[in-house]
Amino acid sequence: MDFTIAIFILVYFAMALGHLPGFRLDRTGAAVVGAMILIAAGEISPAAAWAAVDYRTIGLLFGLMVVSAAFMVAGFYDRVAQSVGSIDVGPKGLLAILIAVSGVMAALLNKDVVAVAMTPVFCSICLQRRLNPLPFLLGFCFAANFASAATLIGSPQNMIVAQALDLSFVGFMRAAALPALVGLPVIWVVIVLCYRGRWELSVVPDPVKTGTEAVATPPVEFNRGETIKAAIVAVVVIGLFIFTDWPHMLIALAGASVLLVSRRMASANLLHHVNGDLLILLFGLFVVNATLTATGLTQHLLTGLRDVGLDLHDPMSMLGVMTVLSNIVGNNPAVMLVAPFIGGAQQPEALGAAIALGTSFSSSAVIFGSLVGIIVAEECRKRGITLSFTEFAKAGLPTSIICLAMAVGWVFYLTH
Repeated sequence: MDFTIAIFILVYFAMALGHLPGFRLDRTGAAVVGAMILIAAGEISPAAAWAAVDYRTIGLLFGLMVVSAAFMVAGFYDRVAQSVGSIDVGPKGLLAILIAVSGVMAALLNKDVVAVAMTPVFCSICLQRRLNPLPFLLGFCFAANFASAATLIGSPQNMIVAQALDLSFVGFMRAAALPALVGLPVIWVVIVLCYRGRWELSVVPDPVKTGTEAVATPPVEFNRGETIKAAIVAVVVIGLFIFTDWPHMLIALAGASVLLVSRRMASANLLHHVNGDLLILLFGLFVVNATLTATGLTQHLLTGLRDVGLDLHDPMSMLGVMTVLSNIVGNNPAVMLVAPFIGGAQQPEALGAAIALGTSFSSSAVIFGSLVGIIVAEECRKRGITLSFTEFAKAGLPTSIICLAMAVGWVFYLTH
């Protein structure tokens, strides 16, 4: 038992820091190594380890990643980013359009894939127009995080929650969509106030270079036919989610299969953009969490939490727990920690909304609160733009606080 607890602590310590100190072991590596050590040490049998993995969540996530990747390979994300950037409006109008577009795309597609594809293009467009890219990239980041809470396909943690609580697509939207979308104008107001008088650049910074070549990547050429095909598949998948009770995993995998079989688009290109690291991380955390649960320690911890007024079946308590926990270990690991203990809740939709809104709204408080934030910060670094922890928090912290306060009122409304 002590060995299992030690491995569990080390794994989630790596989740919190992003790596294991002293080693070049990132979050995914830590989860996988922790799972393998526990299996090899006999703390959990191979059969029990396989049984611990929720194949429905993995299958759903993989299928939707392929659907989203199809838009990336077809050049759709780049075309949208370029179209938004070319609109002849002032900085405040451009910010509003960017927030709306990124919010809609994040809600209907995987927010992380959208961020990977569109962040470099938005950054380049801002520099070309001699605009300060920080308010626009922060608006994009916050909007992607907030709006992704609107649907169960908006982010990996939503899919995990929906599977654990057996929520329908419509049920999830009914519980979480309104506050997620209302958060978008809040983002615009806060950023406009924070960056008044700082919209333009006097000097365009030089990009960081690797060797003799700049790190900036050229835009993906737009393929109209493949974009139409991906759009049809996406609409059919979402329609089946809404109007049928078929298993979400099977619908997503069927859609992915249609896209992978193509005469024009190589399957390797699609699979290259699937976030395999995230899938492997989830595999590892399923095993690590199951091993700890088998020790009985988690039940004692849950009892202790109830004694201090924190019940994981209570939506309001869960909103507070996820707000704090997701900024310590990350959104997906945080949801993975609580997922085994939320089944059988009396108010599953309200509980799902609390988890989705807590993880999404709090993720803009600190720069490493979400993968989207990390992607934006890295792209700024490559372009020679300084996005410090303090700069991120100036706009992100008040935005998160306002929207979390709104989430408290919404969850109270759902539960009364």
